[in-house]
Amino acid sequence: MTWFNRQSRLVQIILLLIPGVNWITELLVRWGTFLKKGGLIRLVVCILVTFFGLAFGWIDLIWVLLFKRLILQ
Repeated sequence: MTWFNRQSRLVQIILLLIPGVNWITELLVRWGTFLKKGGLIRLVVCILVTFFGLAFGWIDLIWVLLFKRLILQ
């Protein structure tokens, strides 16, 4: 979703740093992107994030620090 990408880097990092919040953020951003753009890879990532969201949140925290966006978004 573009709302996550429009946030400042500090807000993105804070959203991904807090364990419960990062899972909810991952769910909203991933499923929103899938509904908007579709695709098999996005669907697989959405399903994985639904069950293993906390792990993806920590990976995405590092990815946002390096590349300014979520991995496989």
